[in-house]
Amino acid sequence: MTDKLTVGKLGEDLACNYLRRKGYKIIERNYRKVWGELDIIAVSPTKMLIFVEVKTINGPNAVVSPEEQLTRAKKIKLDKMAQFYANRLTDSNVLRNGWRIDLIAITKVTNAATIRHYKNI
Repeated sequence: MTDKLTVGKLGEDLACNYLRRKGYKIIERNYRKVWGELDIIAVSPTKMLIFVEVKTINGPNAVVSPEEQLTRAKKIKLDKMAQFYANRLTDSNVLRNGWRIDLIAITKVTNAATIRHYKNI
């Protein structure tokens, strides 16, 4: 596993743990299609379907912040993937309160991490 994949998986693990502590239920991770991927699919405490993009950097002195890694092109792909997933759900209860896309930005430094959660990006 490359360093980038290792950091990415660690970031997703940290994001899932963070979301669980906040009362979210994780439904699925790494939902993939040829044209894109959804990192985390969860249900919020208010029963809203949440698609979570996770961006992680290793170290506070990175050239690009995790937030800056979410490009306009990536956001367009996320929107399409979320719509695709939501349109194929057969459980109408999951979509009762709608859906949104969130960003979790993580900066990992040694044995600590800073997690920033942006809702409805």
